[in-house]
Amino acid sequence: MNNSSQSRAVVTQIERVAPALVERARTVQAAILADVAGRRGTLNGRVQALGAHMKVAGPAITVEVRPGDNLAIHAALAVAKPGDVIVVDGKGDVSCALIGEIMSTQAKATDIAGFVIDGAVRDTDELASGDFPIFSAGRNPCGPTKSVAGRVNGQISAAGASVNPGDLIVGDADGVVVVPRESVAALLDAAQNKVNAEAKRIAAIRAGDTRAPWLERELRAVGMLAEGETL
Repeated sequence: MNNSSQSRAVVTQIERVAPALVERARTVQAAILADVAGRRGTLNGRVQALGAHMKVAGPAITVEVRPGDNLAIHAALAVAKPGDVIVVDGKGDVSCALIGEIMSTQAKATDIAGFVIDGAVRDTDELASGDFPIFSAGRNPCGPTKSVAGRVNGQISAAGASVNPGDLIVGDADGVVVVPRESVAALLDAAQNKVNAEAKRIAAIRAGDTRAPWLERELRAVGMLAEGETL
């Protein structure tokens, strides 16, 4: 492989979502962000936290690998900066683990924020009880190879979601959402408005207002209720 093709395969310099926005995002549920983003940007539900207590927020370092090979993930660990989230398009393959305790320990030691992997991981008994966030599509004791070229910091599709380097990644017990870097500030503002609205609605329900105010309107719109008909 010549130098120019190497530079395309491993991009070391990217633009990241601003740290101040990442800090704001840490307090927001993935579900809220997905809602204000138009129900877009979520990874397939097969990608879940190893432990329900795990949360992650940070800019994406993107990785594409061939199923069962983790060479490019090692390259990503070498170029990632503190606070980055390494997001791996592992093609949903769970026949071999792509990371385990050693790579997770390395990532934590270099202040990487977490892993999001559309593939399998191993050493999960230890990792699931730890404080380093790992989201994966499955578990498998079989180890990976390190012999197939991949890509670092190009556009990927991970579990059905498009991810660009530097995009905001937020993961929690519900799953993982991707927010395009250029949309983060506006969507965080919208997220706060939604949080406020939901808190108001929950308070109203607890006070006895248990009927959704929009229900009959939407039922009429889809033909489930005739005009003037009520439940």
